[in-house]
Amino acid sequence: MITEQEYLDIYDVVGAAMEVFNALGRGMSEPIYQEALALEMKLQGMEVEREKPLHLYYKDMQLNKVYFADFYYNGIVIELKSVDEISSEHRAQLFNYMRVSKQDKGILLNYGEKKLRAERYIFDDETDGFTLLTKQNYMQYVIRNKYNYDYYDNFFQENFDCFFQSV
Repeated sequence: MITEQEYLDIYDVVGAAMEVFNALGRGMSEPIYQEALALEMKLQGMEVEREKPLHLYYKDMQLNKVYFADFYYNGIVIELKSVDEISSEHRAQLFNYMRVSKQDKGILLNYGEKKLRAERYIFDDETDGFTLLTKQNYMQYVIRNKYNYDYYDNFFQENFDCFFQSV
């Protein structure tokens, strides 16, 4: 489950990614998109960590191996690609980063397709699995504040297609 604010943070990340895609188009190398997204997120006032080290542990002992997530923003692990098509290996990489960092939200962005692909995932402790958020299921994972139902019902309805248009 994610809170309304976490949903909005995911929305902001995808919005910044769309801005980069609209400006640069598709098919450039991954480092170009990484740099542009870092700048765009900064322009939008988002405090993001770039190339965040993710330390691994075995029986409470830190291993020498360190993973580096492309971005980390408000508990969201963000991984960028610029490939023809996202593969299961790309998803596995994001899932490993989410597990290592103990974060339950992740976004896999691909700048290599005709449209920006933004796959949004959450980790469910109960099932020990990852769920792709889609138009059909995302509302069942958002914990809504009972005092703001009208506001968020309107917000979600107005922004529904925009949020998922890249998927």
